Amino acid sequence: MQNDYRQMWSSLGLDLEAHDVLLDVLNKAYQDVFLSQKGRPESMSYFDFVISEVHGLRIKELLDAKKEGRPVIGSFCVFVPEELILAVDGISVGLCTGAEFAFVEAEKLLPRNTCALIKSAFGFKQGKVCPYLESSDMVVGENTCDGKKKSYEVLRDLVPNLYVMDLPQMKSDAGRDLLAAEYRRFLVELEKLSGRTVTVEKLQQAIRTINAKRKAVGRLARYRHANPAPISGLDALLINQVYFYDNPVRFTGSVEKINDELDTRIGSATGVCSADTPRLLVSGCPMAVPNWKVPSVVEKCGAVIVAEESCVGERGTRFLTRETGDSVDALVENIVDRYYQIDCAVFTPNPSRLDHIREMVKDSAADGVIHYNLQFCQPYQIETGGVEVALEEQGIPVLRLDTDYSSEDIGQLSTRVEAFIERILG
Repeated sequence: MQNDYRQMWSSLGLDLEAHDVLLDVLNKAYQDVFLSQKGRPESMSYFDFVISEVHGLRIKELLDAKKEGRPVIGSFCVFVPEELILAVDGISVGLCTGAEFAFVEAEKLLPRNTCALIKSAFGFKQGKVCPYLESSDMVVGENTCDGKKKSYEVLRDLVPNLYVMDLPQMKSDAGRDLLAAEYRRFLVELEKLSGRTVTVEKLQQAIRTINAKRKAVGRLARYRHANPAPISGLDALLINQVYFYDNPVRFTGSVEKINDELDTRIGSATGVCSADTPRLLVSGCPMAVPNWKVPSVVEKCGAVIVAEESCVGERGTRFLTRETGDSVDALVENIVDRYYQIDCAVFTPNPSRLDHIREMVKDSAADGVIHYNLQFCQPYQIETGGVEVALEEQGIPVLRLDTDYSSEDIGQLSTRVEAFIERILG
């Protein structure tokens, strides 16, 4: 791949030497983590291809679309509404945040105790190795946690078109009004950027397209409830990660193809593990490519992950947007209703997230919960205590893991996960 796209990467201003190092590490990690698994569904070959071309063919598609006048919108958060971007014939892509890269440069701009996700975003920019960021006509930041909110003041000097979206911090009438106003403001900016006017027909079609994508991953989530598990947690996570990069129609078709294969597997009781394998739910911070450390540790220790309560998982995809409405404003209100249900830890209070975790434990027949926190991610770290107490009182074992993107603590994580599994097995 590297030889075929070097001129493209150079035109984007990437540091080719550093980018080669990143791709070498990514490819080796993918081989070790994913391709070493046994019993993978055959349809995962599509997602293997996507990752092999994640900085190649997909970037070429984005650049070709830009030549046709389609804007590329890069973002960091599930609160950025894909439907509005697609309604102006734009392309929504997630930005690079899942690896420890150029942290020394990032820490020249940010405190060392900034969460790894934020430092990663800055590291990819400072290191000049994220073609998605460099391809974006607009980068959308969102005021979720304080770390992100303040970091955008610094990022504004590093990217040519940073758009910051305000978000409510409390679920209230005033909070919903704020979100509605912000989405309308965002729509105006998208129309200016694209030179296109959103119509009822365009917005309805965009809603249908994104709903179809969410329905496909929702079907996948339900199939993971089967015992034995028909797909590993790692492969399911990969699908949820690709959700943020791929063409939405192509992605939906590829997920439905694997869903059909999983349906057959379930019918024949074919799984990636035995029926008595400990089943775990991972809850907490999102895991962006190539953040595969914790799931890899968990499944190498002999458990299987059957659900993720995460923005890169069911929290980010489980709600649909109502498709009916006779005006753009009515459809925007539908979009606001949908996104306002997301129970991110930035909200206070946030009881619906705990309710969702309980519901997911029951539906997936999970034997325990791993609450995963990125170090210095205060919203999720603080919520961990309440989640742990509530679940343990119900007899649901909980393991709290605080980590970052480095590999230095893999041995310690493995020891703790092994002990947790022994506790579950009794």
